[in-house]
Amino acid sequence: MIIFYKDKEKRILNPVLFSEIAMDWAEKIHDRGGKNANKRSQLRKFFDEVIRLNSLSKSNPGNWDNILPYVNMLIAKAAYAQGRGKVTQEFVDLIKGCIDQVHKDRDLDIFANFFEAFIGFYRKYGEN
Repeated sequence: MIIFYKDKEKRILNPVLFSEIAMDWAEKIHDRGGKNANKRSQLRKFFDEVIRLNSLSKSNPGNWDNILPYVNMLIAKAAYAQGRGKVTQEFVDLIKGCIDQVHKDRDLDIFANFFEAFIGFYRKYGEN
């Protein structure tokens, strides 16, 4: 399970979130991808959407209540991609586990940074 905060009340980030945890999830998801699932191009689509939503939240800070539903919709998009054989349950778990922790715009920023680290490590594990 991915935990963003070491201390949520004080908003202290998990010190290994962008390193060990991102690397472990990248390896786990890559190893379960098989030939057609969890391709970098497919995962990149999700990453691009997270970055787009994060940028939108930063440029429209008063509009967070209208952005959050679109963030949550990424879970449905991941489930749909899983149904089409494009991603695995592990990737859906990663998306859901992260989005379940996004309650404010600053949480989305942490998710975006985690996802960036994850994508960076994912490349390490091969061509997939």
